[in-house]
Amino acid sequence: MAFTKERKSEIVAQYAEWVNKSQAVFIMEYSKMNMKAVDAARAKIRDAGGELHIVKNTLFKIVLEKEGVSQPKGLLEGSSLVGFAFNDAPSMAKVIAEITKSSEVFKVKGGYLGKQVLSQPQVKSLADLPPLAVMRARVLGVLLAPAGQLVRTLAEPARSLAGVFKAYSEKDSSPAAG
Repeated sequence: MAFTKERKSEIVAQYAEWVNKSQAVFIMEYSKMNMKAVDAARAKIRDAGGELHIVKNTLFKIVLEKEGVSQPKGLLEGSSLVGFAFNDAPSMAKVIAEITKSSEVFKVKGGYLGKQVLSQPQVKSLADLPPLAVMRARVLGVLLAPAGQLVRTLAEPARSLAGVFKAYSEKDSSPAAG
């Protein structure tokens, strides 16, 4: 089905909006696709805070050129299903890795993290990262560890002094051996 020039410009504007809103873009290839598989994949990706769309390669290339993003050969060839990560790129990559592992219909081609091109192995590495909440908790733990250690260090002399007083008081109250 041929698109009018006006419709193509609307599609390009929509693609540009998705690209600008997203932290990462993941490109998958699909074959022998049925709507049941696509709807299941879209539901999983929506739960991860993203969207999954079938794109027209030539129009998506136009958007990437306007954004100044390099395009490796073969990334936008054949059938393309694009996942847009609006919130958390690692969790979205994890969902995409899960979808491609459990299905013969989808295959990861690569993607973009910001304007940096991601290869297939890099998408897998991104999927292996812990979710954003876990990363924040780890950073917070690292930041709070010195403060906790400082509090323990400052409290130790008082604790030692209290132990000496307690031992001294117990010594005085015990019956004299004799």
